[in-house]
Amino acid sequence: MTDPSPLEIEIRRRITAAGPMPVSEYMALCLSDPQHGYYTTRDPLGARGDFITAPEISQMFGELIGLWMAATWKKMDSPENVRVVEIGPGRGTLMKDALRALNVMPGFREAIVVHLVEINPILRAQQERMLDGQPTPVSWFASLDEVPEGPQIIIANEFFDALPINQAVKTERGWHERRIEIDAEGHFAFTQAPDPLPHFEALLPPAVKKAPTGAIYEWRDERAAMTLGRRIAKNRGAALVIDYGHAHSDVGDTLQAVGGHAYADVLTRPGEVDLTAHVDFQALLRAAEAMGAVGYGPLEQGELLRRLGIETRAATLKARALPSAVQKVDDALARLTGHGRTEMGTLFKAIALAHPSLGAPPAFDR
Repeated sequence: MTDPSPLEIEIRRRITAAGPMPVSEYMALCLSDPQHGYYTTRDPLGARGDFITAPEISQMFGELIGLWMAATWKKMDSPENVRVVEIGPGRGTLMKDALRALNVMPGFREAIVVHLVEINPILRAQQERMLDGQPTPVSWFASLDEVPEGPQIIIANEFFDALPINQAVKTERGWHERRIEIDAEGHFAFTQAPDPLPHFEALLPPAVKKAPTGAIYEWRDERAAMTLGRRIAKNRGAALVIDYGHAHSDVGDTLQAVGGHAYADVLTRPGEVDLTAHVDFQALLRAAEAMGAVGYGPLEQGELLRRLGIETRAATLKARALPSAVQKVDDALARLTGHGRTEMGTLFKAIALAHPSLGAPPAFDR
C-alpha cells in the first residue's frame, strides 16, 4: 500500500473534523486545489498524459472551429475589434490551428485579439510556446470574469465536464445529498446525508421526478453557464460549447476518473487522476438563456463537424499527404465523427449561444 498523498491527507483531515464531504467539495479539491489539484499541477493531455482531446487528434478540428469563428464574425457585422476567448485551452493546439485557418479571411485575423482563460501554469507555459510568433495579440486570464468586455466569440471545448458536480440519491423519504466518508476499513466510500434535501423535489426537471428509488441525480453550480450567457447578451457575442454529455436532464451516475488513458477509481489517488462527469446540456442552456443569450442545439459533434466541412477538409489533406499519412487522416476523421464506443461523434455534443440580434450561428442555422 502506497503512502497517502498530501491531498488525501487533507481530505481525510476535513472529513474527520466536519463529517462526510459533499461530492462537489471532493471533486473541487481533487481538480483545483492550488498546491495538489489535478488541473493545477500537471499537463494531463496527449499520449503521455491521461486523456486526449479533439484538437490533439487532428488539425482539422481546430481549423473548422476557426472557420466557425470567422463566419460568426460576419454575422456580427464584422466588428473591427473583437475578442476571441477560449476557456480551458489545453496546450493551445486548438487556437493555433484556428488562427492558421483564419489566413483565408485576413480581415477577421486583423480584427481579433485572443484571450485564453487558464489556471494551470504548466499548460499556460505550453500555450505560450505553442502560440509564440503569432501576429495576433494573446493575453491570459484566470477566469472569464477577468476578460475585458466588448464584442467577443467564446470557445469552450471540454471545459464544463470538469466543473464539480453535486449528487443526490433518491430514497423513499426523498432526495439525500451524496457524500464521501471514511469507512470502517479506513477507505473513502460513498454515503448519503441522513436527512432529505428540503424542497428539492420541486426544483427537479419532470423526467427526474419520475426516477425510481436508488437513482442518482447530478447537477452543477450554474454560475459558469450564467457568466457565459451574460457576456454573450451584454457584448452582442456568440459562443460554441463542445463537451460530452446528454441532451436532456435525467438521472444517472456519470462521475468517472481517468488516469493513463484508462478508467480509475474515483475515490483513490485524489489529485492524481482526472475527474469528470457528463454535461447536462439542457441545464446549461437554461442557465445561459436566463441571462439573455439565445441557445441553439445540441448537435452531435459528428454532425457539427460535417456541417462545417470536415469531410471536404479531410479529402484535401489526403490529396496533399504522403501515402503513409493518408490512413492517419481517415483514422482521425472516424475518431472525431464516428458513432462507436471509442469515437467522439455521438457522445460529444455542441451547443451555440448568441445575442438575440444575431440569429442562429453557423452550423446551427438549418
